Amino acid sequence: MKLIILAAGYATRLYPLTINQPKPLLKVSERPMIEHVIDHLKDVPELTGVIIISNEKFHGHFEKWASDYQISGKNIPITVVNDKSTDEKNRLGAIGDMVFAMNDQSVDEDVIVVAGDNLFSQSIKAFGEFCLEKKAPVLGVYDVGRLEDTKKYSEVHTDMNGHITSFEEKPEHPSTTVIGIALYYYPKDLIPTIKQYVEDGHNADQPGRLVQWLYPRIPVFTWSLPGLWYDIGSKETLEEANRIFSEL
Repeated sequence: MKLIILAAGYATRLYPLTINQPKPLLKVSERPMIEHVIDHLKDVPELTGVIIISNEKFHGHFEKWASDYQISGKNIPITVVNDKSTDEKNRLGAIGDMVFAMNDQSVDEDVIVVAGDNLFSQSIKAFGEFCLEKKAPVLGVYDVGRLEDTKKYSEVHTDMNGHITSFEEKPEHPSTTVIGIALYYYPKDLIPTIKQYVEDGHNADQPGRLVQWLYPRIPVFTWSLPGLWYDIGSKETLEEANRIFSEL
């Protein structure tokens, strides 16, 4: 199993903090947030490697960080991939980056995909265990507690088996506080389908668009995230995460 970390964005909403520093390397509780992400996924069963997909502007930043970082208690290699994009105008999008990383590293095994700015308060080893049990695509979900907050993310409804029955990005009139987060599992036999999705010209930007396309075609499971979750999209959420994670 490979862990693909999406880290090729330019985080313009966080300027000036991210003009010369990629968002996943901004510090939360005195550590780059990408280290928190890896720490909470490092114990996923059968994990054989971490692939970080970055861009031309920040590729060197991640290379330098990776040369100094060792995953605690694990002998798992970290590879940094450059998607060659240089700014917002020619970026590949999250799904495009995922496929670029798969092609660049000749990935032929199951993958977990996570955004490099998603913070979890505890280990999500159980997510990996659930995925290996189902051997079908899985979307991580989280209860944000307020319908108004759902509008910023993606609304997810499921049936009694945990299969997605509806998925809508940034709904205007949400009816649930359960959202999809940037945490995905795709079994290796689905990789050709994902590549074809991009080749056929479908929306390759928001990672949830792939789930939105998949669930009417094949069963997509959900897994409810325990503890706290932060999507660092603004200075305010970065400051709040700093405060909360410093107390954990």
